[in-house]
Amino acid sequence: MLYRDEAIVLRTHKLGEADRIVTLLTRQRGRVRAVAKGVRRTTSRFGSRLEPFTHVDLQLAEGRSLDTITQAETLTPFSKGLGLDYDRYTAGTVMLETADRLVAEEREPSVQQFLLLVGGLRAMVAGEHAPGQVLDSYLLRSLSVAGYAPSFDHCARCGTLPSEGATHRWFNPSMGGMLCATCRVPGSASPAPETVALLGALLAGDWAVVDPALARNLKEASTLVSAYLAWHLERGLKSLAYVER
Repeated sequence: MLYRDEAIVLRTHKLGEADRIVTLLTRQRGRVRAVAKGVRRTTSRFGSRLEPFTHVDLQLAEGRSLDTITQAETLTPFSKGLGLDYDRYTAGTVMLETADRLVAEEREPSVQQFLLLVGGLRAMVAGEHAPGQVLDSYLLRSLSVAGYAPSFDHCARCGTLPSEGATHRWFNPSMGGMLCATCRVPGSASPAPETVALLGALLAGDWAVVDPALARNLKEASTLVSAYLAWHLERGLKSLAYVER
């Protein structure tokens, strides 16, 4: 059976002498692995359209374990906008790996994750905000869509709100975010109040708060986002090691 879908190419690896297996995040069918036959030959009609970061319109033939790509048309070549900037490229690779890990079930619809990834890559290419902050905002939002929404205002354990104009003092990834003094557990971090407000702004996409933030708060926020991501993925991302944090 043939079907059409939009997709972002997440990763590829070689198959045989001329083929590739392409891992895709599609709009309607979630994560899909498909064979692209002959794409490594110089005469291939659509080899360059099936590289990581490319937003494509595809026609595929459904198979038992792997589908087969029969047509590919480029919608947005995000790789062109990222390839010339190391910081944006490495941050983009983290976004692809995160999407690959969070959408674990194949052929299960994940429209929100797809739209979030397209929007995140578009923001990364646009260059209106720093790549590190675009990445942190994407990571927090993608975790939220996956069911791991962090709490930066009320206590993640008991639900109490801090007093007006204040923030809870303690952050713990395993507990789901900020904790009040009563619920604090050993090993919790104590971020600056400005960092807590910044984390909430990154989750909400409030760039009026994010863009003017001080470097020390941006760095502290990135450290906490990375810790939160690693906890919920159960292991770190390989691509994150190449990002300047």
